[in-house]
Amino acid sequence: MNDRIIRQGLIEIASRDKDVKQALKLLGYPQPRIRPAGFETLFSIVVSQQLSTHSAAAIMGRARQLLPELNPASINNLSDGELRSIGLSRQKVDYIEGLSEAILSGRFDPKKLEQMDNKSAIEEIISLKGFGPWSAEIYLMFSLQRQDIFPSGDLALLLALQKLKGLAEKPTPRQAQSILRHWSPWRSVGSLFLWHYYKGAPT
Repeated sequence: MNDRIIRQGLIEIASRDKDVKQALKLLGYPQPRIRPAGFETLFSIVVSQQLSTHSAAAIMGRARQLLPELNPASINNLSDGELRSIGLSRQKVDYIEGLSEAILSGRFDPKKLEQMDNKSAIEEIISLKGFGPWSAEIYLMFSLQRQDIFPSGDLALLLALQKLKGLAEKPTPRQAQSILRHWSPWRSVGSLFLWHYYKGAPT
């Protein structure tokens, strides 16, 4: 999702959604978020689960210091204690070791995801321990650049949607999917805008 795609998608969404049109005038366009496909991004997604952006960035910085080459083979050479020393929980160490083992054994190949449709790619990712729908959808959005993804389990997106639409309560994931059906096929761009709105909308 580069600047051109973001602008194109939001112009299209704004033509169908007056609330987005008004918010876009107020806040402008969000910045692109592009992450390289492969192990390091999957590693960072595990790190970021249930953590603030600042905390996740700190752990990723320590991970890169410990492992100049962040790949499955280098993870395989570390003990649980060394991985825990950078700030990973025991559970996340388990997830990352499972991811590394799956790639090294050939059971999981990130490159093959690029040739899969959204549903198949999500199913492939969530077959890994510790990777749920949110993790898979984030990877599809920012690494595979799929344009019609809405991670409906993301709390910030649901709260932003509540505020944008003036809803009395936070919508459920299913309600959010229904509310945003008319954003298709630009729901990835729309999600990016909702995160932008969540951070920047006036209270």
